[in-house]
Amino acid sequence: MSSTSTTQSDPWTILRLLQWTTEHLKKNGSSSPRLDAEVLLAHARGCERITLYTAFAEEPDEPVKARFREVVKRRAQGEPVAYLVGKKEFYSLSFQVSKDCLIPRGETEHIVVECLDHAKPILVADPTKRFNIVDVCTGSGCIAVSVAKHLSQCNMTAIDLSPAAITIAKANVELHKLSDRISVIESDLLTAIPDDSVDFVLSNPPYVSESEYAKLDKTVRDHEPRMALVGGALGTEIIERLAAQACKKLAANGWFICELSPMIADQVENHMASTNNWANITMVKDLARLKRLVVAQRKPV
Repeated sequence: MSSTSTTQSDPWTILRLLQWTTEHLKKNGSSSPRLDAEVLLAHARGCERITLYTAFAEEPDEPVKARFREVVKRRAQGEPVAYLVGKKEFYSLSFQVSKDCLIPRGETEHIVVECLDHAKPILVADPTKRFNIVDVCTGSGCIAVSVAKHLSQCNMTAIDLSPAAITIAKANVELHKLSDRISVIESDLLTAIPDDSVDFVLSNPPYVSESEYAKLDKTVRDHEPRMALVGGALGTEIIERLAAQACKKLAANGWFICELSPMIADQVENHMASTNNWANITMVKDLARLKRLVVAQRKPV
């Protein structure tokens, strides 16, 4: 640590630890070094991050500093903070995560928003309506849990092909006390779902192309599960297969809401329009004004 205000004999207070670690992580490529430092130190202390601000002058004991050094070392080597602390916030809820599932991201919250926004007018027209919703490629279960938490009138089925991811999703369903609304099952996309039975199909599927995967940041490529990222050589393959299944599984006028990469958005939109199975196809943009979701309504047969 290079500083004119401290010497080697100064105590390693929480403030000093945060200052040094922020600089260290910044030099090692972190895009949010101060936040990373705070989250990791709070984890090492077993406290909420906000409590660090009232404890700047305290010097943690040696076991805390040892735990902190270990996670800082791993973070500097590129390991994501969410995996180091075992949790990530999504839609203002906390979710358990592991290397068996993708880390929930802010862009994916748009799926939750779109689903809730499309459900509202249906409930206005029919307050007794109970929705059947499927979350495909559920991973941590963050989409399924967030929707079910805010839409009590739903029966949610969360699907994944990975048994390890299913274990994480089930843990998050239990964590948020939603086992009465959410079932977690293993299935290859919508194979296990009956035809004409669903009001919403939601998904954050694998959609990265092979060429895009090779260029991903190493913190993603080296640590997050490849099967949850790569959607095929072009990146569109799994989305196209899912959309074809969804138009059979959805009830008439049901909604398909799917995250995608801006790099394949136009191809997906054109493909869905060409099948003549969908109405009201819309591309929803994220906060960066990039096309992030395709939203479409099944045409009545």
